[in-house]
Amino acid sequence: MSVQVYDLRCEYRRQPLGIDVRRPRISWKLSADERGELQTAYRIQVAADDGFASPIWDSGKVESDESVHVELPAFILERRKRYYFRVQAWSRAGEPSPWSETSFWETGMLESSAWTANWIAAPKGSPDAEEPEQCPMLRRGFAVDGEVTSARIYATARGLYELELNGRRVGDACFAPGWTSYGSRIQYQTYDVTELLQSGENAIGALLGNGWYKGNIAWKGQRNIYGDRRALLLELHIAYADGRTERIATDAGWKAGHSPILMSEIYHGETYDARLERPGWSSPGFDDGDWEAVETLAYGYDELVAQENDPVRSIQELAPIDSFTTPAGEVVLDFGQNMVGRVRFTVQGEAGDEVMLEHAEVLDREGNFYTENLRAAKQTVRYILKGGEKETFEPRFTFQGFRYVRLTGFGPSPNAADFVGVVLHTDMDRTGRFACSDPLVNQLQHNIEWGQKGNFLDVPTDCPQRDERCGWTGDAQMFIRTAAYLTNIGPFFTKWLRDLRADQMPDGGVPFVIPDVLDPEVHSSSAWGDAAVICPWTIYLCYGDKRILEEQHDSMKAWVEYIRAQGDDEYLWNTGFHYGDWLGLDSKPDSYVGATDRDYIATAFYAYSTSLLRKTAEVLGKEEDAAAYGALYERVVAAFRNEFFTPTGRLSVPTQTAAVLALMFELVEGEARERTIRKLESLLEESKYHLTTGFVGTPYLNHVLSRIGRNDAAYKLLFQQDYPSWLYQVTKGATTIWEHWDGIKEDGSFWSKDMNSFNHYAYGAIGDWLYRVVAGIDTDESRPGYKHVRVRPQPGEGLTWAEASLETMYGEVRSAWRKGEDGSFTLEVTIPPNATADIVVPAPEGATVRESGERLDGASGVASAQPVDGGWLVAVGSGVYRFEVSQNQ
Repeated sequence: MSVQVYDLRCEYRRQPLGIDVRRPRISWKLSADERGELQTAYRIQVAADDGFASPIWDSGKVESDESVHVELPAFILERRKRYYFRVQAWSRAGEPSPWSETSFWETGMLESSAWTANWIAAPKGSPDAEEPEQCPMLRRGFAVDGEVTSARIYATARGLYELELNGRRVGDACFAPGWTSYGSRIQYQTYDVTELLQSGENAIGALLGNGWYKGNIAWKGQRNIYGDRRALLLELHIAYADGRTERIATDAGWKAGHSPILMSEIYHGETYDARLERPGWSSPGFDDGDWEAVETLAYGYDELVAQENDPVRSIQELAPIDSFTTPAGEVVLDFGQNMVGRVRFTVQGEAGDEVMLEHAEVLDREGNFYTENLRAAKQTVRYILKGGEKETFEPRFTFQGFRYVRLTGFGPSPNAADFVGVVLHTDMDRTGRFACSDPLVNQLQHNIEWGQKGNFLDVPTDCPQRDERCGWTGDAQMFIRTAAYLTNIGPFFTKWLRDLRADQMPDGGVPFVIPDVLDPEVHSSSAWGDAAVICPWTIYLCYGDKRILEEQHDSMKAWVEYIRAQGDDEYLWNTGFHYGDWLGLDSKPDSYVGATDRDYIATAFYAYSTSLLRKTAEVLGKEEDAAAYGALYERVVAAFRNEFFTPTGRLSVPTQTAAVLALMFELVEGEARERTIRKLESLLEESKYHLTTGFVGTPYLNHVLSRIGRNDAAYKLLFQQDYPSWLYQVTKGATTIWEHWDGIKEDGSFWSKDMNSFNHYAYGAIGDWLYRVVAGIDTDESRPGYKHVRVRPQPGEGLTWAEASLETMYGEVRSAWRKGEDGSFTLEVTIPPNATADIVVPAPEGATVRESGERLDGASGVASAQPVDGGWLVAVGSGVYRFEVSQNQ
């Protein structure tokens, strides 16, 4: 059987529940026995039953090679309904595949008018206004009369919530409903609870936490940013076998009680008094006679949107690797990995005994527990025992960034087996893997992955430990391409970019963080606000997602027009506040900002964002915009050259970052380009091939060196082990990426107290170069989403082999190369069905290149092959290819 269809998805996800997309998009992959397989046609059927007895819609045979984000027509969708779909594909030879396995999506409420429940809250005077720290519990009982065929809960909260039904946890998401721009958008979640209901009496309960909604957020101690009342909204819809339906909703009939959670904050941790537990509180038969009636609140439904991204979940668990006593006499656990999540522990003692866990990323140079870099964040969990048997506890509405945990109250020799590190992050599909012959580089790759895990917790945060943890736009745009190799970030950034659009200023300015919780009077730094353009374009490149450009186009355009309106020259950006080359090593003493002129950086990014906006307009068929922004781009580039380059082509801003931006964004040409290259080379020689770049220049530095024919210099930078370098952190025991190149100095002291995160992914953007240049896996923007793959590995001194794989929307792309001791070279490449590729096989002049034993300059099994500078260019279809390069044979 030549072609089969598998891995059906709807809006990136497998079998999503409760989506509000009016025209869902279907994607699938193909498996094939033969090389070069392409889809020539497809057929999609949609039905209300999995037997497809009466399809709602049938595309018929459609002559097309599309298999990613295929948009269904605008047929009328019913709310809260399951739609089954299946796909058939035709091979290059015109042979039909069998029907795929059946998949489904399920609609949610679809519009705000579908909601009828009340927002409910614990009454004032109970655990809210006068006792704002204690988390409330809400509950109600109800009866089920008949055989249930389907039951769904649609729920959300102002604050965080967890649900229980008949004493069992509903779903496995953490920190629902997630962090959005709550004034404009609050996600709701859908749960299948059919199996949790029982005949007769039932009960449902909810526990509410402060979370981002009303808790302490950012570093100024501000609270109640979005509101001062935690509230729940919930509807349970039950379908019976006899055709009846029933709705159980939040209303005045619910009751509120005090929970054992005395305090729970994102930054500060959680305090839990087990003596206050109410066993069975979410089960039928519980006596809630001493509970109070809830208060209904006059909130509406206009902000409600169905869950858009993947939820945060408990992804893995880590056991401590050591338990020890510090020189200061403190008992500390070492989990061996700087992680984000929380600790589940078991303890036994007397009623009223209290234990405490404090969390930290590092030890100081004396080996003592270190928390000064947390600033005001306490990261502390307190647990008061109910006494008697062993008790196990895990916090609910908080997370910590840590490797080390200081224990108080557990005795001098606690059993390490009683503690488990629970790793939490957004549950994105892992898509990329990279490995090479150098163990330090492999550890660097590990650190990049864990930096993403720790900071992709519902929003792309800058750090997960101190009193910040905000969605910094600059960090996000610097790392997004690396992130797209590591995991499927399509849904994650779709949701975040919608919040960016919601929080964007009326004049097009972009806040520093999304969701915006900072001073509204200060915003719109270059390279930070440019996330409005760079991020949607990157999602389009990596996933072929044209809809993200359609959705964000107005936002992208507004940002460029905001820049254009600044100052007295519409082609230069030389006004306003800018972070510049943040944390650049060429900065002045006691400054966080690198030496590169901020106006230079701002105008360079102005040009870059304008070029991407022009490309976006071309993709969307907006011809007038494409022409207008093409002309604007040319004028900005001309102004940039006139302002920052002498008539003879000399760069007036003599820094690594300045040279890198001009070359990366292709803002110079001719003699000016050659002089800029020479300047960059001289700056690297002066620094003995160490970088001096900060947040702005570092992501592009190695890419530029490889582009200008100095791959040798890029590899030198990669392999440096002394400060400043990526591997310096590795030699210092880092297990994530640091905020500062010298977060821990050679003598063991710290760079600073107030801004020294040891889990800060921005410099992990080197991962993009590892995948795209070392392994050589890239996409073609004319056929994005890896529909057409570009494979061009660039081996360098220091590695004898490297390999990477990427699970694209079409299937696995793999590139693996190895150098032989005899000077030979092998390259293995995998291209998935329904995709094509251009492969450049590195080969010196005069070498013989074979694929599957056949010389490329003779009859070959590949589509075409021709010599190019530095090797052979081979055009192929799908399949597995093995190239062998040998000298003079």
